[in-house]
Amino acid sequence: MQLSRWLFSRFSNDLAIDLGTANTLVYVRGKGIVVSEPSIVAIVRGTNKVVSVGKDAKEMLGRTPENIVAIRPIKDGVIADFEITEEMLRYFIKKAHKRKHLLRPRIIICVPSGITPVEKKAVQDSARKAGASEVYLIQEPMAAALGSGLPVTSPSGSMIVDIGGGTTEVAVISLAGIVYSRSARVGGDEMDEAVINYIKRKYNMIIGERTAEQVKIQLGSAVPHSEETTMEIKGRDLVDGLPKPLMISSEEIRAALQESVNSIVEAVHRALERTPPELAADIVDRGIVLAGGGGLLKGLDIKIREETGLPVTLAEDPLSSVVLGAGKVLDELDLLYRISMD
Repeated sequence: MQLSRWLFSRFSNDLAIDLGTANTLVYVRGKGIVVSEPSIVAIVRGTNKVVSVGKDAKEMLGRTPENIVAIRPIKDGVIADFEITEEMLRYFIKKAHKRKHLLRPRIIICVPSGITPVEKKAVQDSARKAGASEVYLIQEPMAAALGSGLPVTSPSGSMIVDIGGGTTEVAVISLAGIVYSRSARVGGDEMDEAVINYIKRKYNMIIGERTAEQVKIQLGSAVPHSEETTMEIKGRDLVDGLPKPLMISSEEIRAALQESVNSIVEAVHRALERTPPELAADIVDRGIVLAGGGGLLKGLDIKIREETGLPVTLAEDPLSSVVLGAGKVLDELDLLYRISMD
């Protein structure tokens, strides 16, 4: 049995997958991250016939003819469309191995800490139908903590705040277990939506998702800067229906994002309030670590530090922390069995 398990582990090219609302990353054992693409699938409207997946599908957002629709099968970190998620996973697994015929890999998939039993089963079934032989689920904050270099197995407290596309995961970790976790349905996608709604409300102009994301990245911030910046965007006027340019400022976008930022800060506050005193003392010394793409919002670390009085640092590679942590677990079976969800 041990020999067969060793042979399986040796030749199966095990995978770790961060199945995110906005992006999917795939880590191949012994190779590192081999896929990092948007979690978007373009299909023929009214059918499940896939036209493109990932980067190519994202290019189609807002630009497709009537018979093609670009959709996101993952919503708030969990599967919203079972069949399309299966197709997307199959595509990414094949791309990771760069061949069509492959041994059925063992797969670790990262999921939100607040996932329900029904949602867990949907993820596992999708992965198996996409070609996995074994499926293990680990909670995103645990993976993010591992990928950020936190000592998750030690008897001391560590706090991780993983801000993804659909959810913000706040967790206190000790002895390879999550002592407290809170999953808030706020992330990068909600920030994009806040930008769209702000411009629509103030300027009677509609912009697309891609434009909103670019505005958030370039102008978005959680605290004021000494030098405010501006950028020109283009959208459609809701009054006359014609396309037009608009100059927008970083101060306006900060106001648009304020509610989302406050929701993240509130989730951190709640976690700190419910942390056992001994572990809270460790967090005072070690501080809070931000991971996920949302952690890159300018000044968010400063905002959380101001609100909590604790040191806040950004993970070395926030966009990849979750999948890097899951990748580490591929080489540590004992740790996998300790932290995987039943």
